[in-house]
Amino acid sequence: MGAFHCKSCHNGENVTNMFGQHGTNGSERRRFIFGRRRSRSGSVRQTDSLVLQTLSIIKNLGLIENGTEAPEALRKLHWVADDGDGWIQVVLSMIHVIPLDDPLSPALITVILDDCPLPDKDTVMKLSQMLDLSNKTPKRKTVDQHRNICVILGILADKLPGPLSIALLTKDTLTYLFNNMDLQVHPSIILFSLIALEKFAQIRENRFTIETFMKTGPLAMLSIFERLTGSDQPFYAQVGFCAEWLLDNIFVDDQRTLSYLNISMEGVNAILNQEDASEYLKLGPSGLEARCDACSFESVRCTFQINKGTWYYEVTILTSGVMQIGWSTRNSKFINHEGYGIGDDEYSVAYDGCRQLVWHGARCTSCVSGRPWREGDTVGCLLQVENPSPTATFYLNGQIVAFNDKIFQYAKSEFYAAASFMTFQQSRFNFGSKPFKYPPKGVKFSIMNDHGTLDEKEKTILPKQMRLGLLGLLGKQIADEDSCTICFDHKADVMLYPCKHEGYCGNCAQQLTLCPVCRQLIDRFQGSIPTSATAIALVS
Repeated sequence: MGAFHCKSCHNGENVTNMFGQHGTNGSERRRFIFGRRRSRSGSVRQTDSLVLQTLSIIKNLGLIENGTEAPEALRKLHWVADDGDGWIQVVLSMIHVIPLDDPLSPALITVILDDCPLPDKDTVMKLSQMLDLSNKTPKRKTVDQHRNICVILGILADKLPGPLSIALLTKDTLTYLFNNMDLQVHPSIILFSLIALEKFAQIRENRFTIETFMKTGPLAMLSIFERLTGSDQPFYAQVGFCAEWLLDNIFVDDQRTLSYLNISMEGVNAILNQEDASEYLKLGPSGLEARCDACSFESVRCTFQINKGTWYYEVTILTSGVMQIGWSTRNSKFINHEGYGIGDDEYSVAYDGCRQLVWHGARCTSCVSGRPWREGDTVGCLLQVENPSPTATFYLNGQIVAFNDKIFQYAKSEFYAAASFMTFQQSRFNFGSKPFKYPPKGVKFSIMNDHGTLDEKEKTILPKQMRLGLLGLLGKQIADEDSCTICFDHKADVMLYPCKHEGYCGNCAQQLTLCPVCRQLIDRFQGSIPTSATAIALVS
């Protein structure tokens, strides 16, 4: 299950302060960072400790199932973040202490921010000033801290209402992200800068701002990064995939040929099925690479159906976080926003090498052997459907790590290779169009690519915007930037008080008791409220 997720433990370390030593003009920033200003929970050091405790607790538990109470450390962080200064303190602590080498540290930032009240505009601008991303800032931030800043910028760009996302994309923020577009920069910083740009560009006004800025030169760097697609080095493969995605789906240049037109699909007869994938999963133009950058648990099945016999496929792990890779029938449902994917019902089974678990029916068992998977590892999935002992067996670099036969109590046929991905996870699939690296020894198996058939339409993975356009859905995905964030039909011209959040029309605002963003009680409105709603607001 894609709830909370981490595996390898990291203890807190003393990290050089990311802001270095500033002059007297930085006194506000220094007071905040060095713990001289305290939120309701105490010092900045205590907040740092809560962040690291959350990381440790989550990975030691392996999983907190949906519906169970969050760890105490996480609940305390959400409590600290309940006001503006506390929220900033939590964000800065995450930047300061979350380590680079934990496989799910970027996703931990998502977990912490996900249930925190969203900030108002003043708090967002205050954070932006404290980060001080201008070129004049001394380059004393560590790779970890730069990476964490980029992750946080992307998450906030995705979560904040349109006006706040626009406010966050200052000239300094944009310059900072594009200054990271350099092959001399650590690839994790490049990667999350690309993802942050994608999230900002979801707002039309931001996209125009970014595209205008890109005309001065950064567009060329995206084209260079795109050449890294398919790299054998996992981090660079991710950079290439995300750059290609941006150029195909977001910053489309009429002079550039879309990737799906350049790729050869000759001899490829089994791929990931774009018609059988959850909504936010990204598929590469080959149909053999998938990535999730959404705050959800995204899933996909293969195009080839298995009814009998013995079958095998391989997956190259490009990120070492939570993915559930295995087998599924059509009866298995993808419930991405609730964290349910492959292995989370009776009709699917999956191997999770990050947590070293096998999943079936939303229950897990420990792997029989092996270690946590790492970037570059190869997962093998063997399905033996025939009686008397049908089994799903999982391999890591050719060594058996797990098996499961319980799925066959619920399903006898119509199996598909399938996988689910948590935030910031990516893998590359081989259904037999290339030689396998670790074919099972002593087992005679069939190859999906040898038995599958795909017509040209089925082989074509169109860019998302083009596909939505062909389906007649594009207009439903794009609304005017000043539209109400609830109904998208009317102009957003109402501000909620006391939190000062915007983005709602009068008709929708009058139906609200709590702010949808920060969950504060609304005591009045400002803007074009219908007469009845104004009366209600005054009475309250």
